[in-house]
Amino acid sequence: MTALDPSIPVAVVGAGTMGAGIAQVAALAGHPVRLHDTRPGAAAQAIAGIRDGLRALAAKGRLDAGPAEAAARALSAADDLADLAGCGLVIEAIVERLDTKAALFGALEAIVAPGCLLATNTSSIPVTAIGAGLRHPGRLGGLHFFNPAPRMPLVEVVSGLDTDPATARALADTAAAWGKTPVSARSTPGFIVNRVARPFYAEGLRLLQERVLDPATLDHIMRACGGFRMGPCELTDLIGQDVNAAVSHSVWTAFHHAPRFEPSLLQQELVDGGRLGRKSGRGFHDYRPGAPAPVPRLAAPQPCPAALTIHGESPLARALAGRLRARGVAFEAAPAARDGRVARAGDAVLCLTDGRSATERARDLDQPATLLLDLALDPMTAACLPLAAARQCPEQARRDATGLLQAAGFEVAPIRDAPGMVVMRTVAMLINEAADTVHQGVCGAADLDLAMRLGVNYPLGPLDWCDRIGAGTIGAVLNHLRRSDGERYRPCAALQSAIHSGTSLHDA
Repeated sequence: MTALDPSIPVAVVGAGTMGAGIAQVAALAGHPVRLHDTRPGAAAQAIAGIRDGLRALAAKGRLDAGPAEAAARALSAADDLADLAGCGLVIEAIVERLDTKAALFGALEAIVAPGCLLATNTSSIPVTAIGAGLRHPGRLGGLHFFNPAPRMPLVEVVSGLDTDPATARALADTAAAWGKTPVSARSTPGFIVNRVARPFYAEGLRLLQERVLDPATLDHIMRACGGFRMGPCELTDLIGQDVNAAVSHSVWTAFHHAPRFEPSLLQQELVDGGRLGRKSGRGFHDYRPGAPAPVPRLAAPQPCPAALTIHGESPLARALAGRLRARGVAFEAAPAARDGRVARAGDAVLCLTDGRSATERARDLDQPATLLLDLALDPMTAACLPLAAARQCPEQARRDATGLLQAAGFEVAPIRDAPGMVVMRTVAMLINEAADTVHQGVCGAADLDLAMRLGVNYPLGPLDWCDRIGAGTIGAVLNHLRRSDGERYRPCAALQSAIHSGTSLHDA
């Protein structure tokens, strides 16, 4: 079975934002599209909005006028489910409730032809459960688009236990013919993206709850140091705190309350208070008219200490040396230090975080003036570096460390001492979840990295990031976190195997 012929009508059930977006994608691909919604007038209203949007895109030169007008004419409202009888593919995009979805597909099975493909756009409900009551569940699969559907390239093609392989191939080929990038996934909670992305939100929210830093600084660090498109606070504000919290709770429940998926009490408080993000005017940030833009807490300028030493040839040490050299700042180059330090500034000793807190590291080194630096996507070009000082660190050492980093051209974000800091802690957990997802056969390694880049705009796929950092480093970070903060940080079997064998997670 190949992609659905463009002459074959496609139906979309659900005329909300996602359903309307999917209808637009199918219409632009040349299909006659029938849009149905149980709310009177909702489908017609959505079609009017799609048509206005298509014509606006054509007027701005982002879409040729001919295809835009053809797609506008291809859309029609279906008042009754019976009007979908002649369609070759029906895509459901309704409320995220198992009983409602299952009832819809049961009704559709009695209406459409035996060869009609059925697809659910669910983001978290198992496809197997949705199709369990069907007479022919083999023709049901998942087509999980990402919002906004017309712009986001990724589509997860999800197979339940009963999904016929020919159905999955047809859905994937059709998504590709519509200009999307399909990735194949087995039906497990959260599929690929909504499962693997949980630590991006969970670790940031946990740091906020522990008062390690504030929302504006967290978002800035994740962008300017980690290379992410958005930070977790601004992203959940965009998604909707209620929506993100519901997905987190769904995944946590589906995984039998595994500690690593535990929802955030801080996020639930926002939901309870009606602070849902952009759509309500306030979330972690304030979006009301006249509200000031979020401002991260950065260190005040400090003089660069006269005595600077850069140790070894690690990526961070090379970046510090290169940035200082480019700015004409003199320093001494020294061999790698056995204690893991990357630099010394006056009495301050700077190390890359390894999952221990700065306070614990200072004790282990017997060096009170110990400060930790966070992981950066590219330390040579990063705009910002977080800095955490041991509790016993003298104030002058804090100023000297800040002066060194500022002399190298970094903004310095002082944060409260916490195991794993911000970017390292988050990336380590993303890698761990990605490794476990592939290990459990949810998807292939290449599809996972592709899904995370295209579905949530990560700068690197988690498995590629592990290759860059090293599985041994990630394992050490997680084991230190586990020792201080519990089982949520246990390295998965696949990561441990990669460490012991010296192989890449891509080879699992």
